Amino acid sequence: MAFHPAYGHRRIAIALGIGKKRARRVMKLYGIKPYKRKARWRKRRDLRRKPAPYLNLIKGSCPIKPNLTWVSDFTYLRFKGKFFYLATFMDLFTREVVGWNISNRHNKELVLNAFMDGFKNRGTLPKTVHSDQGSEYNCKDYINLMNYLNIQVSMAKK
Repeated sequence: MAFHPAYGHRRIAIALGIGKKRARRVMKLYGIKPYKRKARWRKRRDLRRKPAPYLNLIKGSCPIKPNLTWVSDFTYLRFKGKFFYLATFMDLFTREVVGWNISNRHNKELVLNAFMDGFKNRGTLPKTVHSDQGSEYNCKDYINLMNYLNIQVSMAKK
């Protein structure tokens, strides 16, 4: 009978049909110790940084003219064994994709270039930009650019 190396005395006792105390005593006698799983770590800056407020733009309200609210998201595309990332900005009123960018890297430049493409195509800036709480939307460069352009940032709840 083979056991997984992470089994502790409780699971071994259940598998063998013996008591937990006996399983623990025998494991101690023969020096059998399960390996401990490593805890997932998070970067400290992620724990400190607060996301932008959720402005409830999507549910219950509708923009009354174009270029008031842009929503953004990205996805990955698998092509010939590689991943490519597509970031888009969509006008919430017209449901038209106003800016997009494709890259083989998933980083803040992907999102910033998609926003700049939207600005280049429309020639005007939105009042509000809505996205999720991804690291590329919550980075300092993205937030600082939106603040510099007087664009209100909204982020969805997790």
